[in-house]
Amino acid sequence: MIVLEFKAKGKTTQYAAVDEAIKTVQFVRNKCIRFWMDNRSVGQKELYRYNTALRAEYSFASYLNSHACQVGVERAYSSIARFYDNCKKGIPGKKGYPRFKKNNRSAEYKTSGWKLSETRKQIIFTDKKGIGKLKLKGTWDLNFYQLEQIKRVRLVRRADGYYVQFLVSVDNNVVAQPTGKTIGLDVGLKEFYTDSNGHSEPNCRFYRAGEKRLKFKQRRVSRKQKGSTNRRKAINKLGRVHLRISRQREEHAKKVARCVIKSYDLVAYEDLRIKNLVKNHCLAKSINDAGWYQFRKWLEYFGVKFGRTTVAVNPAYTSQKCSNCGALVKKSLSTRTHVCECGFVLDRDWNAAINILRLALSTVGHTGTWILDPNASGDSTSTHAGEILCEQVDSMNEESSSL
Repeated sequence: MIVLEFKAKGKTTQYAAVDEAIKTVQFVRNKCIRFWMDNRSVGQKELYRYNTALRAEYSFASYLNSHACQVGVERAYSSIARFYDNCKKGIPGKKGYPRFKKNNRSAEYKTSGWKLSETRKQIIFTDKKGIGKLKLKGTWDLNFYQLEQIKRVRLVRRADGYYVQFLVSVDNNVVAQPTGKTIGLDVGLKEFYTDSNGHSEPNCRFYRAGEKRLKFKQRRVSRKQKGSTNRRKAINKLGRVHLRISRQREEHAKKVARCVIKSYDLVAYEDLRIKNLVKNHCLAKSINDAGWYQFRKWLEYFGVKFGRTTVAVNPAYTSQKCSNCGALVKKSLSTRTHVCECGFVLDRDWNAAINILRLALSTVGHTGTWILDPNASGDSTSTHAGEILCEQVDSMNEESSSL
């Protein structure tokens, strides 16, 4: 599956109709969540029946395509199922109890409620919401794909306008020639990552670079009267700055990950829990700005696309352990050089990258994405993480240069 994204061009009335469609999907989702809260034993089938009752009761819901309303039900049930799954797994802390959506940003159609023009440069929405024909601006060519391959169409609202995404069923894998090389990556704040060969990729720090502009726009918002048109315009301008920074971070992670995957047959990296790391308020801003999660996401995606092996290693003691003799050398975060009693002196991140690669190589003969425990060795200690990987690959906005 790949996602092709286009900028949607239309009239102000059409944009208002898109907003109304997005609000309707949000309404259906929130109603289903409330219905589940009042009747905990209901399942997805009961929620579908409740959606039918909602469409009969509310005329604005019946104007939206029935499949688009069903997507609202699917989103509600997805949050419910995730909550139950987290409870069964006994995940510590919050379990992700389903909450009501306040600012939904997308509406999704399936195989009905829309059609493409003959040139496939426009899309026409045929339900009663009044969206009509929208022009598609982008670099992708939909003529390469059959209409049967387009499984879903999504309308997305962002700070800089409206977008149309097409979910296309196509084999996106590429046969790449083996390189015979392996590498371990240690991500950090000083450098974006340091590999087991000693090479370091600089950290761009996009948020830090745009922080002055963000503060200026935020002050503009705070000076406007709440509920006024000027405040809404100021919020939109602030959102555009945030959107630009997030796109820069995503594109950087994508390009670096693609380069790494194409250059090596096996890539090992740290299995970091970003949610836990950002609890350190002194480093939270820098950790979020680094974009470690985006980097790992694209490593796993390109690993599947090019047929490379990606290995997630438990990072415990990888920075403390000496890569030369195996002794533990305790050091604080401020200590950037690894100095061991055996006389081995090396950069802290380089030493950790070597340890990460050695842990990954303990699964020689396996293929796919694996998570390793450094406290054990051999093939029997690896756990397959393909379940998470499949979800990421299917839902990813694949390599769109028109974002």
